[in-house]
Amino acid sequence: MSSSLVVCEVEESLKEKLKKFRFRKETNNAAILMKIDMVKQLVILEEEYEDISMDDLRNELPERQPRYPYSKIKEEQHSLIYCSCFSQDP
Repeated sequence: MSSSLVVCEVEESLKEKLKKFRFRKETNNAAILMKIDMVKQLVILEEEYEDISMDDLRNELPERQPRYPYSKIKEEQHSLIYCSCFSQDP
């Protein structure tokens, strides 16, 4: 079986942004939305959100294009949740 797997790198500026986001002191809900630049084979920043709920973040995702959210969301009566996932709406 031949190997044709292409792995994308994460853009350097995005790596720094993700690191700062992970250790941020603010307690409000926030998210970073990433996408893949197929030409450059890079995971890049698409948008940053502040004070966003999980439902609003879900509504921001395009229907037919994969996006990769990294979020810090605190829902009512729940503890703080860090979520990093690679998702695509069907």
